[in-house]
Amino acid sequence: MRVLLKKISRELTLLILFFLPQEKKIAIERRQRGKEEYRKLRLADAVIVSFGKSGRTWLRVMLSRFYQVRHGLSERHLIGFDNLHRKDPKIPKLFFTHDNYLKDYTGNSDNKADYYDRKVVLLVRNPADTAVSQYFQWKYRMRDRKKSINQYPQGMEDLSVYDFVMDEKAGLPKIIGFMNVWAREMDRFENILIVRYEDMRDDPGDALQRVTDFIGTEGSKDQIEESVRFASVENMRNMETNRTFWLSGSRMVTRDKSNPNAYKVRRAKVGGYRDYFEDEQIREIEDYINKHLSPVFGYSVDTQAQEAKSN
Repeated sequence: MRVLLKKISRELTLLILFFLPQEKKIAIERRQRGKEEYRKLRLADAVIVSFGKSGRTWLRVMLSRFYQVRHGLSERHLIGFDNLHRKDPKIPKLFFTHDNYLKDYTGNSDNKADYYDRKVVLLVRNPADTAVSQYFQWKYRMRDRKKSINQYPQGMEDLSVYDFVMDEKAGLPKIIGFMNVWAREMDRFENILIVRYEDMRDDPGDALQRVTDFIGTEGSKDQIEESVRFASVENMRNMETNRTFWLSGSRMVTRDKSNPNAYKVRRAKVGGYRDYFEDEQIREIEDYINKHLSPVFGYSVDTQAQEAKSN
């Protein structure tokens, strides 16, 4: 209900300002969203930060099940900030963010000062896989409003996956820019945990255990194993089809059950980006990553090839 009221308030504000130029309205909406992000950031016990399509929903479902089992709650509630905390105060308030709008409110666009004193889990993924996954999100799931306020291509439905991946405002340049700022700021944090999507795929139980320990809610082996089982790719697809988390909005609901690319949980494959490009395009993509991405995350071509072979 609180989320709904906030959305209604935002819509009414924009309706009142309908006469303003589109650019001005977008700026106002981004600032509104940033203000709400700032409120949650200051209240949260921990923050889960990631670029879109880096495995955040998977981690969210595992954490949801972990706290459901730990505190005897229904499996239909996907954790979102303080919703589970309000059911049981022992469950932490977790702020999940793609770090899109906070800077529009605080003005901290070239640093992560807003997060320095927070407990931060930074979830990262091979930017090539992220970009391809983001392409399908943009093509089949992203609403026009989100495309507009985040500068994704509009009215270009025939855009190829390669052109999207290499697009400055949507693909690799945008993703790598996001990751590089965090890499540059890493030493300024009091508490930060880096979790790679590839490591989660390799051993989801270990990754989840590291996250819950870092948050300060250590779990038993049985709780971790049940959370991993519940958040398996197959079960998450079934839950999306059956609208298990319909109370959480459209986050885990597909618009087209007949189209596998329209699902939130699509392939979950490490190195899967290679399936969409010619050899020369793959070389260009990997060369771009090697040239521009900070090495701190370990996404060299050799690392990518080794991880793809093991999956």
